[in-house]
Amino acid sequence: MQLGVDRLFSQFPQLVRGKRLGLITNPTGVDGRFRSVIERFRSEPGVNLVALYGPEHGVRGNAQAGEYVPFFHDPHLGLPVFSLYGQSQQPPPDMLTNIDAYMRDYDTQHTGKTVERDMIHSVEAMVFDLQDVGTRVYTYVATMAYAMRAAAEAGIPFVVLDRPNPIGGTTMEGPILEYPAQSSFIGLYPVPLRHGLTAGELAQLFNAKFLPRPADLTVVPMAGWSRSQWFDETDAPWVIPSPNMPTVATATVYPGQVVLEGTNLSEGRGTTKPFEFFGAPWLDGYVLARELNALGLAGAAFRETWFTPTFSKFAGERCGGCQIHVVDRAVFRAVETTLAILRTIDRLVPGKLALHADYFDKVMGTATVRDAFVRGVPVGEIAAAWETRLGEFARLREPFLLYR
Repeated sequence: MQLGVDRLFSQFPQLVRGKRLGLITNPTGVDGRFRSVIERFRSEPGVNLVALYGPEHGVRGNAQAGEYVPFFHDPHLGLPVFSLYGQSQQPPPDMLTNIDAYMRDYDTQHTGKTVERDMIHSVEAMVFDLQDVGTRVYTYVATMAYAMRAAAEAGIPFVVLDRPNPIGGTTMEGPILEYPAQSSFIGLYPVPLRHGLTAGELAQLFNAKFLPRPADLTVVPMAGWSRSQWFDETDAPWVIPSPNMPTVATATVYPGQVVLEGTNLSEGRGTTKPFEFFGAPWLDGYVLARELNALGLAGAAFRETWFTPTFSKFAGERCGGCQIHVVDRAVFRAVETTLAILRTIDRLVPGKLALHADYFDKVMGTATVRDAFVRGVPVGEIAAAWETRLGEFARLREPFLLYR
């Protein structure tokens, strides 16, 4: 298999040669031999890389979720590094004392996330090369959309170097975001939680259907990737996309487990298994694992676990909970599974589970799921309600699929 970056210089060099380039990337920007796309650009004849732009977590990938990333000048590369995550909006002094509350508030805001005109005044083309994870609630695609909008306004080309959807391109899950009512930085446009698209396919969809002014967009597609392939079924190199997305197993459960960010449960941040571990100090992991396994949820098994987060929710407190193990990812449905987890916890420990209404709704992309959950609607009925719209989205995305 060849990644977009692998094909760029051999088959599409005209897109970048002879231009002053701005590159949006992070540590995932590597070619098939783990060579940095930054270094590839710096060593390629006729390519003039003049600026770098980092998404959430920064170009170096060293900032935690929600953490402010400032502008800096890289001493090794001799390049300005602009942040597309908060550079124009200084955080409050007490941000780190309650990073979870700050993240819930700031992540949904559009402010401070756009590409400002003075960041690209010397750039003649923008290139995007980041590994997405296949879930709407992941800020890299919002950064891409904002950058496409800025490129359109500046009248410069925008190039996406495509990469696999790590959890495959055939399955879709969850509600479609209600647009514009629930639009935020953790979900800009009306796509489902698990969308089954690559970054390049999303770029084409956004450009044709949602951007106020279409960009001069080119997607450099991969060669040899099939929609049915998961990342670990390819020979592409895996580099963690962000600090709390260490493995493909994490990405597999993430479309559902990210919903826990909108609750008072730990989603496992501050542990070695973020999003696979979940729990709270007031939960008994033994009982929870027994009850969840009794549900017979498709493709999932639960193991009792006890953990003490080093940061984020319940930092320093021992939590009881479970690790979710995906034993058959072909039938596993992450969003429905997480709703079943929440329903079970609410039944086992009445009155303890809390939903952060606004953030929960922004993650789900709708208030209808929370409303139905609170009313006690069975999880199967909640899931059935979004199936019709998934069919509509499948038809919407069809013209923009690059891989058949």
